[in-house]
Amino acid sequence: MEFSHVSIVIPAKNEAQGLRQLLPILSATFAGAEIIVVNDGSSDETALVVTESGATLISHRYSLGNGAAIKTGARAASNEVLVFMDADGQHAAADVLRLLERYDEGYDMVVGARKRESQASNRRWLGNAAYNFIASKIVGHKIDDLTSGLRVVTARKFRNYLYLLPNGFSYPTTITMAFFRSGYAISYVPIVAAPRLGESHLRVFKDGIRFLLIIFKVATLYSPLKVFFPVAAMSFLTACIYYFYTYMTDGRLTNMVVLLFVMSVIIFMIGLISEQITMLLYKDSSDRDKR
Repeated sequence: MEFSHVSIVIPAKNEAQGLRQLLPILSATFAGAEIIVVNDGSSDETALVVTESGATLISHRYSLGNGAAIKTGARAASNEVLVFMDADGQHAAADVLRLLERYDEGYDMVVGARKRESQASNRRWLGNAAYNFIASKIVGHKIDDLTSGLRVVTARKFRNYLYLLPNGFSYPTTITMAFFRSGYAISYVPIVAAPRLGESHLRVFKDGIRFLLIIFKVATLYSPLKVFFPVAAMSFLTACIYYFYTYMTDGRLTNMVVLLFVMSVIIFMIGLISEQITMLLYKDSSDRDKR
């Protein structure tokens, strides 16, 4: 089976151990595929391992982040189908084949959805479950794995959203929400991710902050008004209740009531403007996709 239409992009930072095992398997499994490893400022033998394997090596002079490596690889890829996977040995070549088979059924993006046993800890599992639940409610579709790094996607459509993607680890969240917003077809294939080789680059404190940022970003990226309207409504309701209380007790309109009313209007207008800007951004991406 030929894979000359496929480019496999692997971001890597200090992943020499995982790449020694992964790259020979990919070369043997995906004959004709373009394999690109983006070395994100590694201090180990990552670059040497890639060079010896015969894969294409692109190196950042210093670490720019996982998302930045993904964008670099996507820009350099020459084929029409992109496969993104991790360099730490968690993703199996057999699962990539299954994703490509599902992609050939007519989907724009196929994601490897990690099963419960794939999670490194209960904390990680609960965090991912929360991501998936909130995102599913926002978009109105079931999202099995919002943050999975294993995915197959149409290169042309993916590149339309490079300007939206952050340089950090939350690029999967961003591209998933962007595709849902644009009405592209997304499918999920269950996978079991193996234990990673080497040390994880994720940290507990940073992950906690990242969780809050992702929750906010998921909502604002898909539809900002879904975030701003409830806040505006809460402020307006609080103003009404407080006005009723002050009118019944003091018979007057207080400055705080006026402030809450004005605040609710401002928040609503910010949300409305943000919604219009978001629509224009996605419309511009759709126009580029038609060219």
